[in-house]
Amino acid sequence: MAANVIPIPRRSDAHRRALAERRANIIEERRRSFLRLASHELRTPLNAVIGFSEILANELCGPLGAPQYKQYAEHVRLSGLKLLRLVNQMLEIVRLDGDATDLQTTSEPLDHALDDVLDTVRTELRAKDLRVAVGSADGVATVKADPRGLRTVLCNLIQNSIAFSPAGGEIRVRSAVLGDRVEITITDDGEGVDPAEIPRLLRPFEQGENALTRSNEGAGLGLPIARLLCRNMGGSLKLHCQPGHGLEATVALPRG
Repeated sequence: MAANVIPIPRRSDAHRRALAERRANIIEERRRSFLRLASHELRTPLNAVIGFSEILANELCGPLGAPQYKQYAEHVRLSGLKLLRLVNQMLEIVRLDGDATDLQTTSEPLDHALDDVLDTVRTELRAKDLRVAVGSADGVATVKADPRGLRTVLCNLIQNSIAFSPAGGEIRVRSAVLGDRVEITITDDGEGVDPAEIPRLLRPFEQGENALTRSNEGAGLGLPIARLLCRNMGGSLKLHCQPGHGLEATVALPRG
């Protein structure tokens, strides 16, 4: 007597795709949870390192003795600040990549945001003797954006221009109203990158392959954060470049 064979139903292609998508979503959520946990756990000891090294560098509790100790404490403080900035950027990437809903868009004067950003990067500009030329084709523009998000976008793009500009160069910031959108274009005098490299620059932890890009510090998070912020504020970020002619970043946001 032949044994009864119970046929095993074959999964359809749609079923297999659904299972694969579910597994991918689970893996992605675990990745984000790990990054959130790791970033938060790093912040507490980093704040202690920065705080105590600042006390030592400024000799607030009395002289340290040999002058080298004060220099070493300052190196520790600066390294701690650099690492804390990376941790904050990682948290921002995780938050924005998950379609952050805490952005509050409002009508924001572009010139006010730009003044705040230029105050923030003034020391970096002075260190390389860089000029920032600001102009507008339509007078003062107002955009619909999250105030902190707008400043973060502008700051990341200008800091990127600072990093790749030659000493004594110029960074140009131009704005124009195009229908219901406002375009802000930031251009530098750097060496630029191969246009084929641009998609890499917009991915987290990626940088261009040319020697100029590799010679600069950073984890390659500034541009991806700017792109995600623009997307979550109803706008976009596009990069354009020709080798030897600098990098041009164009932000498009809804008109306020």
